[in-house]
Amino acid sequence: MSNSVEMPIAKAINAGIQKAMQKNNKVLVFGEDVAELGGVFRVTEGLLTEFGNKRVFNSPIAESGIVGTAIGLAMRGYRSVAEIQFEGFVYPAFNQIVSQLAKLTNRSEGHLSMPVVVRIPYGGGIGAVEHHSESPEAYFSHTPGLRVISPSNSNDAYWMIQQAIESNDPVIFFEPKRRYWQKGMVNLDTPPSGMHDAKVLREGTQVTLVSYGPMIPTALQAAEVAAAEGTSIEVIDLRSMSPIDFQTIINSVMKTGRLVVASEASTSFSVSAEIAAKVAELAFYHLEAPVIRVGSFDVPYPPAKLEELFLPDADRILEAVDRSLNY
Repeated sequence: MSNSVEMPIAKAINAGIQKAMQKNNKVLVFGEDVAELGGVFRVTEGLLTEFGNKRVFNSPIAESGIVGTAIGLAMRGYRSVAEIQFEGFVYPAFNQIVSQLAKLTNRSEGHLSMPVVVRIPYGGGIGAVEHHSESPEAYFSHTPGLRVISPSNSNDAYWMIQQAIESNDPVIFFEPKRRYWQKGMVNLDTPPSGMHDAKVLREGTQVTLVSYGPMIPTALQAAEVAAAEGTSIEVIDLRSMSPIDFQTIINSVMKTGRLVVASEASTSFSVSAEIAAKVAELAFYHLEAPVIRVGSFDVPYPPAKLEELFLPDADRILEAVDRSLNY
């Protein structure tokens, strides 16, 4: 009998960090307001009390400094869990991440490892404006030297944050903020799989639907509605945007012959664009229709009143499924 408990995604991340800190006293947590306040989303709540201010501490409001500090600490043998408060605040640290953090292991011919986790709440759905609701994962997925992952449920959140902290490579850990309080069962004994393995969440025969992070509940909702109408959709949770587990996707496409990729990010120059290109390359003769991508529009994130029109919903996904089936 496995040891399982129900908890929201935010609490699962907290519990995963706590477990990693208990196992290794070189794990440090820092960022803006992460100590006494527990971060704006309270994800690091309680860690200061247990581990003290030498291991959990606030940073200045300076994202470049946060990541620069994490890099320096990595050089001294520490494992940093550095929080960026919102995804749109990461850009002052972009140079540190893509020019230094991603490159130092290669630059030092493997003598320096960079065990740094950069935690980034991302995506929309919380009624906030630009800089607080964006999906910048493609910038980092495009950068060699970074691992880029995103859990969509509590069990993955608990285990993937631990796997990220144990990695000797830098990991950009995108957290689906609109799903922070979505509850799920967490198996405290056994990790579900490696942090870069995609997972088939729902078996299907007619269309493969690939998504990740905050869009997974929407994808599952679309599959449920389609099933009631007699259409069988296979739903795959990507879990990792770099590297991508293409084999799981290809295996599904070889069965269904059709692929729809859905995410909150704009479709142009995106993770979904890479998936479409790779599947067209590796499974061309199995496709019965072009790969169709569903995402946000190629405009800056709109005001809160418009975000439900901007973000893909189950109807937008189902319209893409219908186009694929009618091709």
